[in-house]
Amino acid sequence: MDKLDKDSVIGISALLVHAANIDEIYSDHEKDLVKDFIKSYLKDDDANEILKKAEKIENNSNQLLNYTNIIKENSIEIKKDIIEHLWKVIISDNTVDQYESNLMRRICGLIYLPDKECAEIKLKLINSK
Repeated sequence: MDKLDKDSVIGISALLVHAANIDEIYSDHEKDLVKDFIKSYLKDDDANEILKKAEKIENNSNQLLNYTNIIKENSIEIKKDIIEHLWKVIISDNTVDQYESNLMRRICGLIYLPDKECAEIKLKLINSK
């Protein structure tokens, strides 16, 4: 798999935290899913430490969608992987509300990932539960 640098992983993790927070319930399970994402790119770093940084960014930033620029510059494989991690966080509580769907639509639009691809990733995850 392609690599993301540490700053990119922190920024994208902040986006994952944002997705987790949208329904105003930020569970331990969601935190674990964000840490899984972190570990998949930064094996040697402390996932808890990076999660803390990501949470701080998410808290202070209404410019979160700027992180989509990081994603946009990457390969289709990385884009799909990130979207998959975002969907995992969103569907982890077995519901998807309009704000979560809207967020995913916006992100996919900003990173130029077709809606069809985004929907297929979501369906694959729901069907594998």
